Amino acid sequence: MSAPVAIVRRIEFLRSTLDHHNYRYYVLDDPEIPDSEYDRLMAELVRLEAAYPQLIISASPTQRVGASPLPAFNEVKHRMPMLSLANAFDEQEVIDFDRRVRERLGISELAYVAEPKLDGLAVSLVYEDGVLIQGATRGDGTRGEDVTPNVRTIRAIPLRLHGQDIPRLLEVRGEIYMTRDGFRRLNDEQMKRGEKIFANPRNAAAGSLRQLDSRVTASRPLTFFCYGIGAAENDRLPQRHFERLQRLKAWGMPISSEVAEVRGVDGCLKYYRSLAARRNELAYDIDGVVYKVDALDSQAALGSVARAPRWAIAHKFPAEEALTQVLTIGVQVGRTGAITPVARLQAVQVGGVTVTSATLHNQAEVERKDVRVGDTVVVRRAGDVIPEIVRVVPGRRLPGARPFVLPTVCPECHSEVVQADGEAVARCSGGLFCPAQRRQAIRHFASRRAMDIEGLGEKVVEQLVAGGLVRTAADLYQLTKEQLAALERMGDKSSENLLQAIEKSKATTLPRFLYAMGIRGVGEATAQVLAHHFGSLEALQAAQVESLQTVPDIGPVVAQHIFSFFRQAHNQEVIQGLRDAGVSWASGPQTPAQRPRPLSGKTFVLTGTLKSMGREQAKVRLELLGARVASSVSRNTDFVVAGADPGSKLGKARSFGIPILDEEGFLGLLDPSASS
Repeated sequence: MSAPVAIVRRIEFLRSTLDHHNYRYYVLDDPEIPDSEYDRLMAELVRLEAAYPQLIISASPTQRVGASPLPAFNEVKHRMPMLSLANAFDEQEVIDFDRRVRERLGISELAYVAEPKLDGLAVSLVYEDGVLIQGATRGDGTRGEDVTPNVRTIRAIPLRLHGQDIPRLLEVRGEIYMTRDGFRRLNDEQMKRGEKIFANPRNAAAGSLRQLDSRVTASRPLTFFCYGIGAAENDRLPQRHFERLQRLKAWGMPISSEVAEVRGVDGCLKYYRSLAARRNELAYDIDGVVYKVDALDSQAALGSVARAPRWAIAHKFPAEEALTQVLTIGVQVGRTGAITPVARLQAVQVGGVTVTSATLHNQAEVERKDVRVGDTVVVRRAGDVIPEIVRVVPGRRLPGARPFVLPTVCPECHSEVVQADGEAVARCSGGLFCPAQRRQAIRHFASRRAMDIEGLGEKVVEQLVAGGLVRTAADLYQLTKEQLAALERMGDKSSENLLQAIEKSKATTLPRFLYAMGIRGVGEATAQVLAHHFGSLEALQAAQVESLQTVPDIGPVVAQHIFSFFRQAHNQEVIQGLRDAGVSWASGPQTPAQRPRPLSGKTFVLTGTLKSMGREQAKVRLELLGARVASSVSRNTDFVVAGADPGSKLGKARSFGIPILDEEGFLGLLDPSASS
């Protein structure tokens, strides 16, 4: 049956609208509509195409779900070779590269284009009359694999280009990659299904793209940046690389917001240092910077040697993965009794830092990675993240190496180690009888974001606990100058300063006090929300599990932990001891209507991952103070809160001159006393 004209026009309108919003989202990073509205439009298009299948075209946004598995990938011969890049590992090699280029061209200074070197998978995309007809992997540079059904599923890759002067045939080169956040989500889903865990985002991206079943690719969080043009027919393309990238962006291809024009080798090195300093702020992994001669006629004059162009070079960052050996595997006991396996390593430089240990998280993680004493392992470190063992090198395992088994008794207090049903973490059952738990509990209580007792460091806490002077946090407020002065390396002045800090800590806030108590599942943000919701310690202590679950972002497990904490006689005694010692705070408002709203009229945008709370919890906290939380940055945004891996919203905020808060600044805004 033929389709009514109105239906044809509606389908065309929906396709055009969805393409427009894909462009706003992936290319401009400036969405105009929420995801829910995009999903509604897509659902309508799916319904109409299902009713009129004769109207379905390959360039429709609905054709990204994947198709039946292929028996194998076909081979594709690239129209132009996909060359690899020569590498530079220090500044002198970049200086030498620039000198060689200038000498060959006979000029004194060059314009370069600098861009991040993504750690992903290079692909070639061929468009005919603006419509995507082929996607291929780089392969050996001359021939790759036809992965067209798979690249069609990636929403960042346009199925149809839009605009003027698009060449009849255009080959776009770029990188398919996975953001760090997408990688974490994928591995979480893989773990829940008991399937393979990927070692890093690059491996995950490569494995996802090379699936014979494109429906699997469609389910993976892949994205794309283009970095240049291969072949083109009947073109009127700009003759500078930077301008070509801008033309590609105008046609709908996403490019990195970090691409920049630079002058000379000094401009290249300045860009490198700047990007290296911000490397961990990006939403995706990069392993260096690429410099390309901007002028196309200069590129042609320079030509290539072997399999690499003379007009480009990759300036690599120091490795953030390295090989080393596991010397021993021990365990650490946390303040909640959590028993954490830790590998002691042969010292190795990773990303410019000496690494001697790496967490193994829990017994299940040890078994999954099969880490044994004596093994050669790959260690990864990114930014300030605790180093972790990525994988074992099986071929280097020593004969007789035995699997690690978590101890059944606590190494500190010899209490039984138990593991609750459904929990991955095993715990010492000794509670505050365990010296390790006591030490960690006291250190947490005194930490800067809790009671902020300056001078109460690890060594002092160890001596206080070992000497029997402190068993609970309340004992801190009974210490005397004589007791402190008798400790190792604690003279009269240090003792006096510490006593003053302890006295000063008595004046606190309810959120700080709740956080300092070390209740399982109650971090800084949850403590803030609890204090805002209940208004007083007495109201919180009296709350039942059902009432606790009405608090934003608190589920049944955390609610039970809070309820149980306040029901334990020991905890009641500690709280009373602290109150009797003079620990106090100003009474909070009792109802939402009475609470101050100091952020009324302010608009915030959240980007990246916060260590202390989830995105939804941060939003609730801001809204409690009267703020509006928007999904995208505009000139009307008052503040951007940037956590780890913040993505391109951070760059947009900088370009608009919008104030940016890191996590510490954000927490200080929520609780001004925390910054004092």
